[in-house]
Amino acid sequence: MTRTLYPAPASRRQFLALSGGVLAATGLATAGCSAPDDGTSTADPANASTGSRTLAKIGLDYPFTQLPLYSTLVKLSTAAAKKHDVSLLTTSDASNPDTQATNLSTWVTQKIPAIVSFPMVFEATEATAKRALDAGLIWVTYGGSLEHQSADIQFSFLEGGRLLGEAAAKWANEELGGKGKIAFLTDSTIQLGRERTKGMIDAFTKNAPGVDVVAREQAIDPDTGLSKSRAVLAKHPDLNLILGVTDAAAYGGFKALQQTGRKATDAKTFVGGQDGAAPSLLAIKKGTFYRSSAALAPKDIANAVVDVPLAVAAGKAKPSVQVPITLVGRGDTARIDDLLAQNS
Repeated sequence: MTRTLYPAPASRRQFLALSGGVLAATGLATAGCSAPDDGTSTADPANASTGSRTLAKIGLDYPFTQLPLYSTLVKLSTAAAKKHDVSLLTTSDASNPDTQATNLSTWVTQKIPAIVSFPMVFEATEATAKRALDAGLIWVTYGGSLEHQSADIQFSFLEGGRLLGEAAAKWANEELGGKGKIAFLTDSTIQLGRERTKGMIDAFTKNAPGVDVVAREQAIDPDTGLSKSRAVLAKHPDLNLILGVTDAAAYGGFKALQQTGRKATDAKTFVGGQDGAAPSLLAIKKGTFYRSSAALAPKDIANAVVDVPLAVAAGKAKPSVQVPITLVGRGDTARIDDLLAQNS
């Protein structure tokens, strides 16, 4: 597997789009770009990093406007902001890094008091984040960390991988006698992917050392997960487990196993992923061999979008958050239904 510390933007954008949170099975109406700031914010840019102040506006820059999660996140974040008498502004980046850069630069120029941004290319966003801080604005990085930031919102990357790896290892020990074969669908391109991959592999190999690791393949989306898993199955038709750094990739592995003749309820097969994507949650609920997902709740993410910049404005010492992640599996019907409902 090739390790790419600074991948091409397309690869990075694809992973971020598939890993930003829970993906719903069906599309929702896309929210539009908000009106420009009118300069009436009550924030005092000169005191952005110290003391306590009131925020009237928060800008949410989530670039993947074509995804169902975008509409869900805007709806839930708007509601969360309203509880604090804060208005939520949004960009419309259309998954274009140049458009994102332009929109963020405009916000900095307009002195939007607090910006929550999910960078498509983290390294390229550093300069914009620095300009925001230099202008006395609050900058919150979503989905990772930048050198120049007020705080960040992360999704318990390592913990999600650990939960999935431990659950799969427990199943392998109980159902396979600690023997068998596993393939990992991984990512090495960004912090989120690297930490999820490490947590997943370390936890599984520690707790199920007798299971042979036959493949570690870069795969973050359904199509790549499908093609890479089919290639692994051509060499190892008796493969027992596939674990994915995203539910999207793992779902591709789930389909590959079925396409090569595996029954959806096969007792000796385990597939699991991370994010809590709707297709994977539905497969778990139906009792298939897609058995586990380390899932994020959209409401938790939306609350963080509002709570973190407010914490910075209030002068709290540790405003950053790790959005909690929960392992769901068979029997967690109520939790699965709740997660699906949050995406509706």
